[in-house]
Amino acid sequence: MKQRIITGVVAGALFITFLLIGNLPFTLLVYALAAVALYELLKMKHIKIFSIPGILGILVTFSLLLPTSVTSNLLEQTEYTKLDFLLIGVILLLIYSVLVKNHFTFDDVGFIALSTLYIGMGFHYLIETRNGGLEYLIFALLIVWSTDSGAYFIGRKLGKKKLWPEISPNKTVEGFVGGIISAVVLACIMQMIYPISSSWMVLIVISVIASIFGQMGDLVESAIKRHYGVKDSGNLLPGHGGILDRFDSLLFVLPLLHFLHFI
Repeated sequence: MKQRIITGVVAGALFITFLLIGNLPFTLLVYALAAVALYELLKMKHIKIFSIPGILGILVTFSLLLPTSVTSNLLEQTEYTKLDFLLIGVILLLIYSVLVKNHFTFDDVGFIALSTLYIGMGFHYLIETRNGGLEYLIFALLIVWSTDSGAYFIGRKLGKKKLWPEISPNKTVEGFVGGIISAVVLACIMQMIYPISSSWMVLIVISVIASIFGQMGDLVESAIKRHYGVKDSGNLLPGHGGILDRFDSLLFVLPLLHFLHFI
């Protein structure tokens, strides 16, 4: 427990420092986080990060991470889009599968392609949200934190009906609902202190949807880990698992907020 607390305080302090600084330092931090997250996913599939497929995966992920300001200029000058980089990466991976006589299979190609999309675009929106305004990223972090905390404590106190025992045995329906309620309450408190939406109804609806998506992001990562027989995605953060364990909810919440034009 002591190690868990120390790790949480140190990692939290570092992340908040970069969060407040923003700009290039925060972008570089996100690139580092995404690289570790991809490493964790590939390790589950027994694909080495410093192999040819691993390096191609990193390159595609880094291209997907590019901020919109950079890709807009790139599109104007070269007409290349992120989809082009992803497609080229997939083609090269398919060629590699032939060169190694199917020791690296079509399934492996699909795994890396989906992993780069999941990690690359998920963390891309972490950069975009910070560039859009510190208050929006704080809002997203509060939604995720309040949802996780509410789901844990309410589920522990009142939980009786299992949510998805095959995927995450400890999660309950009561905890799921409690997480949503906690997120809405904290969002309303933030709205009273620092308004981020012109409509209370919009804020509440967005909070409910974001809380649900955040919990689904957590369940998705749990399903991936269960499928590959691992307890945590990594051990970078002692007592807290890996980078994916800590950012799985945000990877679902942040794209949603942009899709709904809340940011």
